[in-house]
Parts: sequence; structure tokens; C-alpha cells
Amino acid sequence: MTVLEYGDYECRYCGQAEPVIRELLGGLDNVRYVWRHLPVADVRVHAQIAAEAAEAAGAQGRHWQMNDLLLAHQGSLQPDDLSRYAAEIGLDAERFEHNLRGRAGAARVAEDVESADLRGVAGTPTFFVNGLRHHGADDIASLSAAVRDARERARAGGRRAGVDTR
Repeated sequence: MTVLEYGDYECRYCGQAEPVIRELLGGLDNVRYVWRHLPVADVRVHAQIAAEAAEAAGAQGRHWQMNDLLLAHQGSLQPDDLSRYAAEIGLDAERFEHNLRGRAGAARVAEDVESADLRGVAGTPTFFVNGLRHHGADDIASLSAAVRDARERARAGGRRAGVDTR
């Protein structure tokens, strides 16, 4: 089972969904979680650089640690804040700064945005469960039910088309 979220680090609803995702992953076996960037940069000033910071951390194997910090500190996403978070999770500061200044993660973020566009996703957070868009609430009961329903469809031989794990 794959739960995919299109998110924006400055989106307060993504921040509110984060503990729900943690609970979901902790309560269900064999569920993979995928984050895709959808920075709404025309509305949220620091969304793009935060997404690129997550990619710069990912280049050092620490995407999820940075992801957690960015969502926990949504009001503090200035470049100095990002550098502090990089140090906090033990990144090579010089490499992180080089990647951030050089916009090394911009192409990956753009791929995620294009993926969202192709799926008709315009807002965050947006969830897909095993390739099917989740239209319910972003609470634990609704997302758990969506995962259980997808699991039942898979067991019954239902379609798994659209599952995308990147």
C-alpha cells in the first residue's frame, strides 16, 4: 500500500496532517509513505526554498529528518533557519549550502509539481492511496479507512494502476 501526499512546507494544513500521517504509518503494516513537493510559491514565500532544502538534505540521506523539522517549524523557513536545521540533523553544512545556493533540488521539485499538474492536483495537502485520489477528510479515521478499502480492493483483485512510488 502506498500513501502519497502532495505537500507544501508552509501550508498549515500539511502541518496539521503530519501527525495524522505518523499515526497512520504507526498503526498499519506494509504502508509506504511518499511525499511530493507542491510548493504554492505565489502564495507562500518560502515554500520553494523549503522544498529545495528538503532535497538538499535528501542528497545526504536525511530527507525525512528535514521534512519533519520543516513541518514542525512552518513559520521559520528563512535561509538562516534552514541552515540551522541542517546543522541540527548533522548535515555537511558546506555541501548543504552549496546545493541550496545552486538550486540542486529545483529540478526534482519541478518534477513533483509537473506530476501534480498531470493528476489535476491544485492544493495541499492532497493524498492518493494506492494511486486513487483520496477525497475524504485528512484525519486518521478517513485516511485509515481509505487504506483499508484499497487493501481490500487489492486482495479482491482490484486495480492497482496508478501506483507511483517515487
